[in-house]
Formats: sequence, structure tokens, C-alpha cells
Amino acid sequence: MDLKTIVERARRSFGIETLLPMQREMSHIALPSRVLLQAPTGSGKTLAFAIVLLRALSVGTTRSGANVSGAESGTTRSVALLSGVKALVIAPTRELALQIFDTVRPLAAPDFKTAVLYGGHSFETEAKSLAGNPDIVIGTPGRLLDHMNRRRLELSQTGVLVIDEYDKALELGFASEMRRISGAMKRVSTLVLTSATSGEIPDFVGYVDSTLDYREPDCGSAAVEAYEVRSASADKLESLGELTKVLSGRKTMVFVNHREAAERVYAYLKKLHVDCCLYHGGLEQDVRERALILFANGTARVMVSTDLAARGLDIEGVEAVVHYHLPSTAESWTHRNGRTGRLGGVDGDVYVLVSEKDVVPDYVKTRKGEVSALPRNVGRLATLYFNAGKKDKISRGDIAGYLISKGGLAADEVGRIDVKDRCAYVAVPAEKARATVEAVLPYKIKNTKVKVSVLSKW
Repeated sequence: MDLKTIVERARRSFGIETLLPMQREMSHIALPSRVLLQAPTGSGKTLAFAIVLLRALSVGTTRSGANVSGAESGTTRSVALLSGVKALVIAPTRELALQIFDTVRPLAAPDFKTAVLYGGHSFETEAKSLAGNPDIVIGTPGRLLDHMNRRRLELSQTGVLVIDEYDKALELGFASEMRRISGAMKRVSTLVLTSATSGEIPDFVGYVDSTLDYREPDCGSAAVEAYEVRSASADKLESLGELTKVLSGRKTMVFVNHREAAERVYAYLKKLHVDCCLYHGGLEQDVRERALILFANGTARVMVSTDLAARGLDIEGVEAVVHYHLPSTAESWTHRNGRTGRLGGVDGDVYVLVSEKDVVPDYVKTRKGEVSALPRNVGRLATLYFNAGKKDKISRGDIAGYLISKGGLAADEVGRIDVKDRCAYVAVPAEKARATVEAVLPYKIKNTKVKVSVLSKW
């Protein structure tokens, strides 16, 4: 697939008019190549490596006899594309795998079929997608290995490998799984590793030809200011409540160090009637996915999370980061702060809640003084739930048109639309949500009867 086609599909699917410098540089890499891309989550790296992946599939080149480690490098020769899986993308978490899938699939279709594999997903559904001979497979290490062991996934002829956030995958303990997966790949010619840090490259992937470093400085950059907020008590809940009032209307992430604390802080903010959601590793996959959707579409203006959300997720437009607990490491400080003030264009602020019992580490750099910010008068949103999705041949455009023509909403009142396999979520003005549900009740969408409801339990 040529670059012009990829860029046009990115414009049509995601409204991207101009490639970022990192994406432009990746689009001009000579193929085949083995490249390390260092860039923070949310900086546009998914599109950057997707461009390389799709160009590599179209080039159809491989090193004769080469394996993933590059131990046997021969001359480059042009060959016909091999049958079976042509490209594999490994992601450390289910959420990241899904986000990559949502980016790659619209760019690849109809030229290439894409499948996603991850824990918590239906094995039957995944088996069917693999039986359909996908060209591109995206998945988490454990689930990929599971399908390989069941002989559903054959990678010996795969020519393109992307390991996204490889440092995060190693941190989560997936070294053994990734070693076994990459060891089964004997014909990799194009390799892309991505990382948010400058960690050592795993020995099982071997060498890289080039390194592109697009890492940004931490919160000392001009786009991000960090403020110390003093708390009169060690508990800090009341101080957090007051801070959320000051930040009213801003898209805010509140970080804590433990799951139990996340639950407690979330419950407290709910009592204050803060539109918030909860995200940590102890929650079921569907609950975590729903939290991301509600935060992304603006129904929840505050997300309370452990460091699980500090990286590995594309969350756009975060305007404030609050450290309810002091970060335990310098890396955590950097990654948390990196959720805001990113290349997406919004300036962000960082707030650190500090009590007399806290010992502030040297890597936490803040400005002291009063926090002043005018509360924003942002209209509240609600989320509509549709019990039909991609598998029912329903698209974002279908849903938007349905809500405008049958639901009585204006075009600018239909917010973010997330379409999943068997369901969809749409952000709409809270004061019109119930009336919209009642208005569409008698009508079908694309000759399909769907149930639309207001999502209330989150």
C-alpha cells in the first residue's frame, strides 16, 4: 500500500490532515528495516508504525533465510507476499491491543484483513477470525502464545513484526512469552520496536538498524506546569474534593498507588457528585473498557486510576493530572505527567497533593503557591448504549444519522461514537439523553431493531 493511500485513509477515518514529524520520518524509512521508535503514549506512534507496517506488506521484501534476531542476514530480494499472517503486532495490554486494532483496521481494509487477540475475549470469536486467514494479527503475548500452542496461529512465514511498548511488556513479565513468539518467526525482515524509555533492547529481537528518539521532556516542559497543593490532613480526600471543584470541567486523571485507594477515592468523589470513573487492574476487562470510553467521550470528566493508566493507553485531551499519592519512582512521575501536555495540542497542569507526613522525593519538582483556575462551564454528557455493533454491520455514520434523523439531535450534539463488535456507545447532552432514547424507540437502524438505553451504572 502506497503512502498516499494510507494518508488518505487516515484523513477519512480519523480526520488527520497532516502527519506529525515522527510519522513523516517513519513514512520515509527504507524497507526492509529494523527500527526502534522511542516516543510517549499519545504522541501518534501507533499511526507511525502502522505506516511502516502497511508499506512493508506492499513492498513484499524479505531477507533470505533471516530470523527475527537477524543472526543469519542475507541479501535483500523481492519476493511474492507469503500466505498466512503477514504482520504481527504485540502489545502489552488488552486495552492497547484494542486501540492499535482500531487504528490499523481502517487503514488496512479492504486490502488486508486484521484480527485482534487478547485475554478476556471470546476464544470462539478469535478462532473464527483466525480461520478467516487474517493478514495482520494484533495481540497480547499470553493470548498469542495460547493460539500458537493450539495450532491456530502460524507465524513461521510472517515478515513484519511490531512490538509496541516493549519495555512495558518486559516490566509486566512477558519476556518468556515474547521470546517464544519471536523464536517461531523465521522470516522477519521488517521489525519495529517502540518504547517510552531508553531501556535495553531484548536479546531475542537482536539488532536494530536505526533509532528514532521522539521522547519528550517531563513536566519541566513549557506545556506542563506542576503545582504543590498542601493538605491539612494526611488523608487528603477533602483537599482532593476541593481541587476537583477548582478543576471543574477539566479532563482530569487522579493517580493513586494502590487499587484499594483507587476504590476509596472513587467512592468519595461519587458522593460529591463528581462525574468520574474508575480504572485499575483488579477490574474486569469490560468494566475497564467502559471506563476508558466514558472518560474519552466526556461523560466522566475525572478518571481515578493506579499507574496502570500512566502509559500504554491513548487518552487524548487530558488537561490535568493529580497525584493523590506521591509517585513511587521517577519513572512513574514522568509517565503520569506525560498523560497531559502531549503532542495532541492541549496544555496541561500537574497537581501534587502533599501532607505534613509526606516525604517529597527529589524527582518531584513543583511550584508552590495558590492554585488558581476558573471553573469551566462545560455541559454534562451522558452515554447512550446500543446493543448492536460492527458484527451487525452498523457503523459510526449509521448511528450518527440515526440519532439526528430519528432522535431529534443536532449534528453538533452527537459526541464521540465508539463502535465495538456487538455494541456501541455515544456521548450526548445529558439533559437530552432520555428524550432521545424515547424518540428512537419505534425505529430500526439499517433494518435492524436495536435497543438504545442510557448508561447509568458506571
